[in-house]
Amino acid sequence: MTESVEAQQIMLAAMAGAMVVVFGAIHAFLLAWAKLRGSRKHLRLSWAAYACFMLAVVVLAWTLHFSGFWFIVIFIMLVGYLLAPHGIWHLSVATHGHDGDTPALPSKAEFKGGLDHD
Repeated sequence: MTESVEAQQIMLAAMAGAMVVVFGAIHAFLLAWAKLRGSRKHLRLSWAAYACFMLAVVVLAWTLHFSGFWFIVIFIMLVGYLLAPHGIWHLSVATHGHDGDTPALPSKAEFKGGLDHD
C-alpha cells in the first residue's frame, strides 16, 4: 500500500465498499427467503448476489492496492461470509425449536395478536 491512491480510485473504492455492503445483505436476505419458501429461484439469486459481493471485494482490494497479508484477510472474509449465513440459519432453526429444516411462517393472526396490548 505504498503507492499513492488517485481521486478516481478513491471514488471507485467507495462505490465498491458500498456494493460489498449491499450485495452482502442481498445475499443473506435471499438465502433466508429461499430457505423459508423452499425456492430454488431465490437460492440461485442468492448465489448471484454472492458472486457480485466477491467481485466488489476484488475491486475494492485492487483499487486500494492491497497485497500480501491483506489477500489472506480477504480470503478469510469471503469464506466466512459464505458460511456465516448458513450457520446463522441453522442456529435460528435450532433456537426456535422448529421441526425440519424450514420453519413455518407465522400467520396474519399471529402477527395481529402480537400487536394487541389489551
